[in-house]
Amino acid sequence: MRAMRMLRLIVHARTREPVLLLGEIDGERCLPVFLRPAQAEVIAFGPRGEGDPPLTQDLIGPVVRGLGRSLDRVEITELRDGLFSADLVFDQGTRIAARPSDALAVAVRDGLPIGVDDEILDEVGQPVAELFPHGGDAPPAEQLREFRQFIDEVSPEDFGDASG
Repeated sequence: MRAMRMLRLIVHARTREPVLLLGEIDGERCLPVFLRPAQAEVIAFGPRGEGDPPLTQDLIGPVVRGLGRSLDRVEITELRDGLFSADLVFDQGTRIAARPSDALAVAVRDGLPIGVDDEILDEVGQPVAELFPHGGDAPPAEQLREFRQFIDEVSPEDFGDASG
């Protein structure tokens, strides 16, 4: 499992679908994850701050803590037929399957670690340098232009063989 961080949230030019770009914390690859619009909106708000109005995803943390447990991390565990699977991982190893959009929205709002299975990155991970030739030093507008150039040519079908 690879530790990831949120790099960018953008809109796919052709489909108008939101895409979250996750990048390896200790590596050079990234992973575009197509999101559902409602969860992309939550992710766009960023981490929950004190005094922020609560969003639906913000309910999970207090409920879990109220039950005497903790939510430790979110993991993207599988890519099958072009679709990701994700788990919410709780203390004591309890795992609950969740839609990747929902899991990522909870992770971003609660500041939880995000992991992606190594096999997924090996299969569909993209070198960050190909998307952002100037790396993190480029101005945000230049990074966005470079990523849009990539995302204009990619579709969800590019991330898995639909024939199985």
